[in-house]
Amino acid sequence: MNDFQQYNRSSDDRDDNFRVSPNFNNNQSIDGVRRLPINNKAPRIQSKPSLVGLTIPTNFSINDENKGTKRKNKKIKKPRSKKRRVVIWSFVITLLLIVGFGGYFLVNGLNAINKVFHGNVFSDLAAPFESTNLKNQNGRVNILVAGWQGKGSDEGPLTDSIMVVSINTKNDTAFVLSIPRDLWVYVPGLQSYQKINAAADDTHFKKAGYPNGGMGELEFILNKQLGIPIDYEVLVDYQAFKDAVSAVGGITVNIQSPNPLGLYDPYAHLKLPNGIVHLNAQTALDLALARGDGPGSYGFPLADFNRTQHQRQILLAIFQKATQLNFLANPNNITNLFNSFGNNVQTDLSFKDILALVKIARSMNINQIESFAFSYGSTYNHPHPLLTNYFSRSTGQDAIIPVKGIGNYSGLTQYYNQLTSSNPLIQESAPIVILNGTNKVGLAGQVKSMLIKKGYRVAYIGDAKNQYANSLIINQSGGSEPKTLAALTSQFKGMPITSSVGYSGESSEANGYLASFVIVLGNNFKA
Repeated sequence: MNDFQQYNRSSDDRDDNFRVSPNFNNNQSIDGVRRLPINNKAPRIQSKPSLVGLTIPTNFSINDENKGTKRKNKKIKKPRSKKRRVVIWSFVITLLLIVGFGGYFLVNGLNAINKVFHGNVFSDLAAPFESTNLKNQNGRVNILVAGWQGKGSDEGPLTDSIMVVSINTKNDTAFVLSIPRDLWVYVPGLQSYQKINAAADDTHFKKAGYPNGGMGELEFILNKQLGIPIDYEVLVDYQAFKDAVSAVGGITVNIQSPNPLGLYDPYAHLKLPNGIVHLNAQTALDLALARGDGPGSYGFPLADFNRTQHQRQILLAIFQKATQLNFLANPNNITNLFNSFGNNVQTDLSFKDILALVKIARSMNINQIESFAFSYGSTYNHPHPLLTNYFSRSTGQDAIIPVKGIGNYSGLTQYYNQLTSSNPLIQESAPIVILNGTNKVGLAGQVKSMLIKKGYRVAYIGDAKNQYANSLIINQSGGSEPKTLAALTSQFKGMPITSSVGYSGESSEANGYLASFVIVLGNNFKA
């Protein structure tokens, strides 16, 4: 029994110490004062203190007394106006529509993204909130991008474009390097030398550490033969290429053909004037495929090398246009683009990888992305072109090979290292010739080893025509390699430098050498 029940039980149930004896005379006085009769049947009245110290019976309700007053004082709620209800419901409906459309775009966007990156809804939703470490070589990320016409092409699945997009994550810079599709390389899957684009069509290639199929074999060749490491690969059908150009509203390029009429290729249905031109999706694709081999063509003196130049130009124009429009900020743009990419793009990049690359791109000056190709022919105004023409009698194919011979890609590797190095000597890669003008055997070789360790490019060593008392540096660079000149001046302090070539004496030793610098070692030289 609780305290409340104990307190309120009837008098018959109370403790005997508080009972009245049945023999007790109600009128009898204990202390000389007559007591009033006690009616045991009357209800017991309990009291409680009021605010003014008065005793008020508990069976008397103040609330009952004031019920009428409270009803009078109670506020009566005004009914909501029709106008207010309309505003509220309009807000609710608008909010539901926003949530509905947001969910629609979210679901469709994730489905579109999954088509390309083959992820799942949960990983894609979490991707913006997670960090990822991109595969790289000391802060440099290389992405192999190959463009092909697909199996639906009249000529079959041809890979007409091969590029390496190289990103320096340390200083947010990048460059694009074209790989000639006709480069003659050894294709392991075919067990023979073929054009490099044949590797991209080899679906049977399998090797640990590389993706299966043609793109994996293409990565393997670039890595093992050309010395270019690849971290990710992207294979793009030309339909996706057109969709990308359309998505950004077309692109603008600057045509600089050596022909004053501009460019013309009837096979590619292309005719463009020199100067700034705006390209729609189809014209951009025509330019990317044209190499000036149609009858009456003009403006393509280097054929496929001009084509790769235009491909790099188009790729950079798409990047620049997308950045200017803040294209990736519009969810509808992303959904439409990835929907079109779904069946036309294959990549091993994940959605998290893409977000990491987008973050880098936001800090990058797109206009400063550089474009490069391996030098070919004297028109590049280079004393040592890296590539030359080749005809395969066994296959009847015209191809491109290194000037050093079939299978010797050291010049191409060196050029890539030149582009990616932070060493100014490697960046300029100025060819140096060292001639021994003394009777000390092996002196030129000692100097070569020392210079190579410091990053110099030593193209040749040999003996001078005559012996010399004093050493000399002959400068034939024409000011094109100032960092190398400054380094040589510091390296060989006090050694005179002359730009006089073709005269008698020491300077004539440079005749016949196409090197930027010729070092003649005299008897005063101390290794």
